[in-house]
Amino acid sequence: MRRLTLLIALILAVSPTFAASRYGKMYKGLPSAMKVPATPKIPSRSVSINDFDGCGDGITSNTEAFRKAIKALDEKGGGHLIVPAGVYLTGPIVLTDNIDLHIERNATILMSPDKKEFLKKDGKGAVPGILAQYCHDVSITGEGTIDGNGEWWRAVKRSKVSDVEWKDFKRLGGTVSEKGDLWYPFNLKGFDNIAATPQEQEKMRTHLIRFTASVDILVKGVTVQNSPKFHIVSQNCANVIIDGVTVRCPWNAQNGDGIDIMQCQDVLITGCRVDVGDDGICLKAGAGEAALKYGPCQNILIQDNTVYHGHGGFVIGSEFSAGMKDIVVRRNTFSGTDTGLRFKSGPGRGGKTSNIVISDIYMSDIRDEAIVFETGYVNVAVGDAPAEAAGPSGRDFLPEFTGIRISRVVCNGARIAAATRGPISSIHGIILENSILQYTEKGLELEDPASLEVSQDVVVVPFLGR
Repeated sequence: MRRLTLLIALILAVSPTFAASRYGKMYKGLPSAMKVPATPKIPSRSVSINDFDGCGDGITSNTEAFRKAIKALDEKGGGHLIVPAGVYLTGPIVLTDNIDLHIERNATILMSPDKKEFLKKDGKGAVPGILAQYCHDVSITGEGTIDGNGEWWRAVKRSKVSDVEWKDFKRLGGTVSEKGDLWYPFNLKGFDNIAATPQEQEKMRTHLIRFTASVDILVKGVTVQNSPKFHIVSQNCANVIIDGVTVRCPWNAQNGDGIDIMQCQDVLITGCRVDVGDDGICLKAGAGEAALKYGPCQNILIQDNTVYHGHGGFVIGSEFSAGMKDIVVRRNTFSGTDTGLRFKSGPGRGGKTSNIVISDIYMSDIRDEAIVFETGYVNVAVGDAPAEAAGPSGRDFLPEFTGIRISRVVCNGARIAAATRGPISSIHGIILENSILQYTEKGLELEDPASLEVSQDVVVVPFLGR
């Protein structure tokens, strides 16, 4: 085992140079020059979680083992923490500088179903399953799996599950709403609640992996699944690479976003496979005045990814008050998403987009719109009536989608080819060219015909079937 661990460490020690060269090639031929994200610098030393009393039997808690292993590496300046084959039940994992969490094939990090383990010290919320905050040079790599055990956190809508699934949830205990339309994981058999009511506990759902205010981040090769909320979140970070990652959860998982990039600079998302319950790959930039100090999403390259189920394949919004600029989305496939290219926002959470270039997008079996812009978006939380939701209000931070060029899109079947819902002041300067869009119900649904400039080489035709 020690010889194998040493071999893995040697391989990982030389990987940053190779990675930098590989990623640099991806940035050739871009519409405008863009900085290549730096890869993390991880010392060559390596330890196994089993060296710190880790146990992959699926029963033993490894919370303390992860804490001890990371502390030991941190005291020596960092290194690789190897998680070998097995199922490692654990509470929160907090990464530090120069640490690589390396999950080997057939290894699963399984988050504890006991929500108390994730409570913040003040009891006012929950911490993510894996967190890196104010860190530099951090990575999560390997061929293993990180499982968020999200069914112990998420409310379930009766309309989105079969009779068999509904009965399975009720066998866990839990609480059904008065109307019978929602099941909450509240009063579960064998586990304590962490809030006074189902609704309060619902608002405490946590992300699975979160990077905050950190630089030089890499997530590569792993499978990330079944999060209580969003799966991979990077907020206020720079130099972020998400490469060859599989993100998945049930299609009906509430707020089950795949990859969310929030107010980050110099980001690469490539070779990923996403199959989730909400937005697939999503960019956000905060809402209102508070967002401005963190700056826009900028210098983002998203290429060679596949999104299966999701509310949108590539999404901007709904919050982007700090703006979106210098973004390239190319060579991506959306198969079975609700919408393909989705731009959504509303007053109070909007901002301005510029220099966004989208090309070579291949779609099939899109339920609603292939391309949609919406500036009156309303976010409805679980259990809220639409009238209670935080809808459009005020005249500040109005969304302005502009400076966007979309080309070489092939869509084999969507209910609506392209739609814009909002005034010309909020949707303009959008160019669609050299594309073929097949629709089943309607071609172009433009609230203002001038909001979308459709070139003569765009073909919009009824869906021909197979």
